[in-house]
Amino acid sequence: MKPLRFILFILLTVSTIPSKAQWKTPVWLKEAIFYQLYPQSFKDTNGDGVGDLKGVEQRLDYLQNLGITAIWMNPIFESPFRDAGYDVSNFYKIAPRYGTDEDLKELLAAAHKKGIKICLDLVAGHTSDQHPWFKASALADSNEYTHRYIWTPSKEIVPGSFFIKNNYPRNGSYLKNFFDYQPALNYGYAKPNRDKPWQEPVDAPGPKATREELKKIIAYWMDKGVDGFRVDMAFSLIKDDENLVETKKLWTEVRSWFEKTYPEGVLIAEWSKPEYSISAGFHIDFMMHFGVSGYPSLFFNENGTFKGTDAFFDKNGKGDFQLFWQNYNQQLTAIEGKGYIVIPSANHDFQRPNCGNRNSTEELKTVMAFLFTWPGIPFIYYGDEIGMRFIEDLPDVEGSVLPDGNNRAGTRTPMQWNSTAHAGFSSSSRLYLPIDPDPNRPTVEKELADKASLLNFVKNIIALRKANPALGNDGKVQALYIHEKTYPVVYLRTSGHQRFVIAINPSATKVKAKFDLRNVRKLHPVFSSKCSFKKQNDGFEIEMDGVGYGIFKVL
Repeated sequence: MKPLRFILFILLTVSTIPSKAQWKTPVWLKEAIFYQLYPQSFKDTNGDGVGDLKGVEQRLDYLQNLGITAIWMNPIFESPFRDAGYDVSNFYKIAPRYGTDEDLKELLAAAHKKGIKICLDLVAGHTSDQHPWFKASALADSNEYTHRYIWTPSKEIVPGSFFIKNNYPRNGSYLKNFFDYQPALNYGYAKPNRDKPWQEPVDAPGPKATREELKKIIAYWMDKGVDGFRVDMAFSLIKDDENLVETKKLWTEVRSWFEKTYPEGVLIAEWSKPEYSISAGFHIDFMMHFGVSGYPSLFFNENGTFKGTDAFFDKNGKGDFQLFWQNYNQQLTAIEGKGYIVIPSANHDFQRPNCGNRNSTEELKTVMAFLFTWPGIPFIYYGDEIGMRFIEDLPDVEGSVLPDGNNRAGTRTPMQWNSTAHAGFSSSSRLYLPIDPDPNRPTVEKELADKASLLNFVKNIIALRKANPALGNDGKVQALYIHEKTYPVVYLRTSGHQRFVIAINPSATKVKAKFDLRNVRKLHPVFSSKCSFKKQNDGFEIEMDGVGYGIFKVL
């Protein structure tokens, strides 16, 4: 009878794990507005020049009034901070500079009372070389962590490879993921080379233990009340996985477990290929600065992190929206409504919308008019709602300078709250990064008092989005006028019988466009700047001055 009982137990256990067909999207994501918050730069409450969890809690009212429903915080775990926290030395402890477990508990409780979810950043693919796991793995004697990282048996390495020589007791070289001090965790190889026995298959004991540890980390923080995770470099865990078959299997396993245990939690991928990440198990993925997303063609120009390109949102009118649209539409079709695509305003790795010559309030309003009328889940990077600028020529702080020389510090400067010392960020005389030195820099205080400010525009357009399903996360999008290197861009958002027409012209040139739109009595302007329509037979002609936008409800 015992064998029979055991078999029945296994069958019942397996049957309770949701299959892909049973995966459900948390309802709260349908109206989610995310705010990416760089904790060290948001608000300092203890005077050490570094933002902290108490600072986040202190500013929850501001975020609630803006219309934010969820926060993603960059890594807050213990770290030597050689790469701003993306070099974790303890996944189970809050970095002291940010506070304590109790501080996080209080932040979660306060945020949840205001209807705001909190998601953390999970660096799943590597650790710091100061992590106890790595130190144990580097010992000569075999132990529990010997196979938690990827080591070759020889200290001889191929120049230009990702293997790093070491001076540890263990013989060999270890594989890094990005910087030399970020050793790659061992999730195995999709196709291990028989001539290289150190390449372990994904079902070897070491990779399996790493996979289980990943779940333990997620469970530890979810059990404390966290609402989900953004996963750093989610596509990179399994090595030599050419078509990402084994990588997708790994995340499918994680999602099925996560779905059963935390059905209201969310997993957000840094993958930049939603057709892969969503089918693998993530609820959300970004289209951003790498891959073939077309995102760089929207915002990146010669004055920012990516040089030598013409961006669609530059005033010179040489950009091209069509590349982005083609890639976005292909990805949107591929995910079939099973998850969400994110077009972020910026993030900690690349330039802000206010960059170089793109710096006027009207230009930035045009960017926000697009971001908050586009489908998927909006993610606004802290400070973009007030027009904080990308600042060049800053020092290399906590690994901000990349191997190619680009400095990410320019997009990580402290939040600008008011006109007091250090813009209200900190009372310290020594800051994590310097405040924007421009005496006319935007602040929350100034923009709240100005009805025509970017901040009030963002607040109002978020409220408009929430009140109208056609403009929301699940509303459909249809191109009305999108052509190669042509301005303006005009698109239709729909949900049921509700329809909106949106027109965007970031160029400095006056433009016209004709498009078909039938069974329409008129277009009612909701938000409109330098934009007008004329009805013509079965369509409309739009006329726009330079740097303008229009949001029109179809009647």
